Amino acid sequence: MADGEVIDRARFKTMTESTAEDWAAIGRAAAPHRGELPDRILAHLNLLKGDHGGFAVDRLEHSLQTATRAHKDDRDEEYVVCALIHDIGDVLGPANHAEVGAVILKPYVSDANHWMMDKHGIFQGYYFFHHLGLDRDMRDQHRGHPHFEYCAQFCHLYDQNSFDPDYQSMPLADFEPMLRRVLAAPKHSIYRKDDA
Repeated sequence: MADGEVIDRARFKTMTESTAEDWAAIGRAAAPHRGELPDRILAHLNLLKGDHGGFAVDRLEHSLQTATRAHKDDRDEEYVVCALIHDIGDVLGPANHAEVGAVILKPYVSDANHWMMDKHGIFQGYYFFHHLGLDRDMRDQHRGHPHFEYCAQFCHLYDQNSFDPDYQSMPLADFEPMLRRVLAAPKHSIYRKDDA
């Protein structure tokens, strides 16, 4: 490779052969993809439309109701975005849906909001696990955690009560600017030098 040559694709076959120039090419190619994350999330939220899963409203409407309730309660944008995509994993990870949304937002949100998203599935169980022969107090395994009440409050105020077919939710388009702002830049990332 000529000195100062800018390549458009990495040339290594194994990572042990990689160079700084290879990784610079990968970084340049990945930049637009990272910027498209809000579009991919919006597209995936739209996949929830029409999927009722036996509930009175479809999964998109549940997400919109949860986010609308949080927004009307003057929660900050980060919290509202968490409310909007808290169940985005229902389709891709039905056995661990809470973790799916949490891992997507982890670089962009506070520790409290990430923990809330990650654990809300168990906390939501307080309202229905006993009907399935499960322990409704399963969330108690986390009692004493600094974010326990924060997550319990999210489920009580916004999640468990957002299955109302008569509720007037804000449209998804109203949440798009918030989503774009929250996802504009990671707060935490293994790839950011200032996080080292």
